[in-house]
Order: sequence, then structure tokens, then C-alpha cells
Amino acid sequence: MSVGPLSHLSPPSGLNCCFHSHSSSPCSTVRSHTIGPLILHPLFSRPDAIIEERIQTTAFHEYSPAHVDTVSVVAALNSDLCVSGGKDKTVVAYNWKTGNVVRRFRGHEHDITKIACLHKSNQFFSASRDRMVMMWDLHGSSQPRQQFSGHAMVVTGLAVSPDSSQLCTGSRDNTLLLWDVGTGQCVERASVSRNLVTHLCWVPREPYVLQTSEDKTIRLWDSRGLQVAHIFPAKQHIQTYCELWDLRQTRNRICEYKGHFQTVASCVFLPRALALMPVIATSSHDCKVKIWNQDTGACLFTLSLDGSGPLTSLAIGDTISLLCASFHRGIHLLRMDHSPGLELREVAVF
Repeated sequence: MSVGPLSHLSPPSGLNCCFHSHSSSPCSTVRSHTIGPLILHPLFSRPDAIIEERIQTTAFHEYSPAHVDTVSVVAALNSDLCVSGGKDKTVVAYNWKTGNVVRRFRGHEHDITKIACLHKSNQFFSASRDRMVMMWDLHGSSQPRQQFSGHAMVVTGLAVSPDSSQLCTGSRDNTLLLWDVGTGQCVERASVSRNLVTHLCWVPREPYVLQTSEDKTIRLWDSRGLQVAHIFPAKQHIQTYCELWDLRQTRNRICEYKGHFQTVASCVFLPRALALMPVIATSSHDCKVKIWNQDTGACLFTLSLDGSGPLTSLAIGDTISLLCASFHRGIHLLRMDHSPGLELREVAVF
């Protein structure tokens, strides 16, 4: 079970997405400017007449690759640049509009597991299987600006406070650490037995951090002292779907989004201007990206990225673009279109 990385676009006040998935994974070569086909799986219709998958052939650009191996995470730095990391141990800043690598950052000794960007800044963090977290500046030195060393195992959770002053990290060592970004010092430490962290998300405009674990438990932490503020009820069986919870006073589950057949790795709230109703997007190890009606749980569109292997991460590029990281084919640039109906298509890969 994991919580997918939420986009820089804030969800409705007090709402956050949580996942139940098959796997306990903490997730999880192209050449420039050639054209290739995109084939989607045969369509099938739901009882409510919503078409889940469609057959269509289109063309997409193959840009210079950002990585030479599995991409485990992608995050938006601004409306032009994304930051990604993967099995090749590098952190890459990439201009996805021009198809060019802006800068590569090397310093980690093992796979990159998580990326978190400072809001309205050129600075970002990377976490790794080498147990380290590093802070980078796009226009700064080739060396990390800060290094955060304190975990005994792979770092699998990374979340920045809304005011960018604090960083929360989590690990398979059952601990959460709270850091002062300015000094690089650990200010709080918390440990819960068997709490193998899979993801962290700082709740927008709140002092709370949402955390998932391999024990299928979702915990809400109060960063003021790093204490557990609430534990959401755990399902006793394996799930492969996304849930929306209200983190306000009632803390009830609002909606379930069922349709993926393998681990759901990521979820983002899509810009409200895209559709008449609020929508979210999910990516999964089943090679599919799905668009959902946030309020009803209806699947509005499914894009199948065959041959890409497990899809590991989603990020909002701009108001109509999604970035999707994958095991076998790098990062996919997806374009959303709401005329005549809401659709999603691949326009580039890098």
C-alpha cells in the first residue's frame, strides 16, 4: 500500500489520496526526434456507457533520453522543467517542452527512490537506496547544497513542508525524521515497530504529514513534535485501487477508484479547467494511466502504455500535460484533451 506523489496543484481543502496496492514496493532507450506509433488496447464499455479504453493510432516524438535505465520518480520543478531519478543513480533536470537535458546531478551511490521540489524554487531533494537525502540547486554547484544522513536503510519517503522550512523523511528502518532545511539538522525522530514506510505526503496548508506503510496502515503525523495524530483503519486483504479521504474532522473515506489490476503507484489531482467535473489521474504497474471522476469514482479514460513496464510516478507538467515515469521506456509526456470528451494521449517519450 502506498500513497502516490501528489502534484504541486493543491487538492480541495482537506482532501488527500491514499492507495491500496498489490505490492510492497516503495515505488517503483530512446533516441532523439524520431517518430513512432502508439497503439491502445481494444475498447470495452462499462454499464454506465463510459468507454474505458479505445483503439487509436497516433504519433509521438522520441526525445533524447533522460536516463539509461528504470525511472523511479518524476516531479515538476516548474511549467517547463521536471526533475527525475532512477536506477542509474543520477538526478536529471529536463526541459520536457524542448526535449533537452538541462543538467545532471551525480552524488548518490545507489538508485534514486524519491524526488521532492521546493515550491517556487530552483531547489529540490533526492532520496536514495544509499540511505542518503541530498538537496540540489539547479543553478548552483555540482555538489549537493545539503546532505541529510540519519536513516539505517533505504529512504522511501520524502515530503517538504508548505513553507519549505522543513523536510520529513521516512525509511524501511521504521523511522520518520524531521529536518531543518536551512541547517540540515535533524530536529525530531519517531519510530514505530513494523512501520516500513512506503510514501510520505505533506498535507497542503497544514502541519500534518500523511504516511503509508507495508503493514497496510495509513498514519497521519503531526509535525509539531512528530506524533501520530490519527491512524486510518487498515484493510485486511490486498487492494489494487485508490481511495480519497477527507482529512478534516470526520476523516471519512469519500470515494474508491477501482479498475487497475496491479499496484497503483501514483495519483495526482488534475487542473480544474480540464473538465466540467473534478478529475484525478492514476498510474499503475499494469502499464495503464487512468482518468477518474473524483466525485463518483467513474473511470473516464484509460491509456495503455504497452511495453513500458510498471508505471512508477506521475507529475503535472502544465494545465494540459502529464509526465509519467516507467521501468522500460523512460518518461512519457501525455497530453489531455477535453474535446469532444476527456482523452489522454502520448505525445513524446524521453
